[in-house]
Amino acid sequence: MATLEHGDPSAPGLFGFEPAVIGHRGLGRGVVDGHRENTLGSFTSAVGLGMSWLEVDVRRTADDTLVVAHDPTYADGVRVADLSGAETDERGTLRLADLFAELPAHVGVDVDLKSSMDDGSRPSDRTTAGVLSPVVADEATRRPVVVSSFDPAALSWIRHEAPQVGLAWLTWHRFPLEMAVAGCAHLDIDALGLHVGSLGVDRATGQVDVPAVARMLSLVHGAGREVMVWCPELEPARMLVDAGVDAVVVDDVPQALGAFAMTA
Repeated sequence: MATLEHGDPSAPGLFGFEPAVIGHRGLGRGVVDGHRENTLGSFTSAVGLGMSWLEVDVRRTADDTLVVAHDPTYADGVRVADLSGAETDERGTLRLADLFAELPAHVGVDVDLKSSMDDGSRPSDRTTAGVLSPVVADEATRRPVVVSSFDPAALSWIRHEAPQVGLAWLTWHRFPLEMAVAGCAHLDIDALGLHVGSLGVDRATGQVDVPAVARMLSLVHGAGREVMVWCPELEPARMLVDAGVDAVVVDDVPQALGAFAMTA
């Protein structure tokens, strides 16, 4: 199981004993080593390289099938939420159940819950969060599972229905850091998921604003939460791990494995 070499705390956190490196949509965003993101080949190839954490985007179909898809629509404009599971199968979209069945039990999964616009017109138990709750509750008996989302209300539902599952609130590109840290403390979640753009990365040098990161970590950890940073370039990712973040989500797993000191 691949983990970043870092000092062990006295007890495991949400992502284990050490800072986790998480493969974004499998091997990474887009096409990496010939594998398109959010496909079974991308996920299994990442596991084959030694990854112990993967991030997967999950959406709901019209008949409540959970599928692995980042965008709400296909390239032809058809919405995932307007199709049945059989119809998304025909388009080659991976089902979450099939992914879970293929992944070894030691591999942790960060499920990025993508709420649908029409969740607002459905009964609570048939929203994306409502359909996902019993699935992640069951899966958490077999492997580490975290549900992350930009939708704090969806996370609230998961907390109520599956309290044993870890939660991470995602904030988007350049989301104000002060607001993110305060919001994290106010929400019933386990981790703050920051985009690297919130951390003052210098575009010319790739340097992280180390004092700002240190203060943020002190406040978030002091509130009993962890910090996950998504999509940093490799050099900022190394700096963030050295600074004490709990997890980084990377866009190119093979490069990350070469850049970080990893143990099998």
